[in-house]
Amino acid sequence: MATRREYFDGCAAAHALDLVGERWALLVVRELVLGPKRFTDLRTGLPLASPNVLSQRLRDLEQAAIVRRRRLPPPAASAVYELTEWGRGLEPVLQALGRWGARSPSLPAAEGIGLDSFVLALRTMYDAGRADGLRATYELRLGDHSFVAVVDAASFDVRPGSLRAADAVLTAAPSALAAVVFDERTLAEAVASGDVKVEGDPEAAERFVGLFPMPEPAPAFAPAD
Repeated sequence: MATRREYFDGCAAAHALDLVGERWALLVVRELVLGPKRFTDLRTGLPLASPNVLSQRLRDLEQAAIVRRRRLPPPAASAVYELTEWGRGLEPVLQALGRWGARSPSLPAAEGIGLDSFVLALRTMYDAGRADGLRATYELRLGDHSFVAVVDAASFDVRPGSLRAADAVLTAAPSALAAVVFDERTLAEAVASGDVKVEGDPEAAERFVGLFPMPEPAPAFAPAD
């Protein structure tokens, strides 16, 4: 059995890394920010993590009181993993880390982005200054999952769910919508190609995809000779 590495340092930041610094640990937390998941759902979100490693990370996070395992009542009767109240405090940590990582000169944008990563990135990159006067509701249909996004000028929220009457509905794969929201592809181009479908108010949809600007990259310095 692998031995967990620890820093044996009284610094609280070092202790935090003892708890979530192992590979995949913070990404497990990321996958649970939007709500409970079964083990198979976590495997879908983290396909490169082996089942054994994922099981170990879940055990570690349970022991640290960051994650808890709960059995659903019949007829589901399956076990799910969810963040504890204390564990949910890691969302702003993930957001701060995401904002910092987004400035990396070597950000691997070509790698694509998963469902939970994309939704968490929306929460992270929202710029209230770009939403001046905008009050609108949106439904994001991302593959087999739907999310409700509510923009109220200074505030923004996105969470699982659907709406009977949204101002605009955007349907796409997460990576396709991310290319419009975070990269330089226009919504018109994505719609014309069929990668994104827009229903409802096209102007509201256009405003939505412009609310999440990426920060300027940090300067890249060549190593000294």
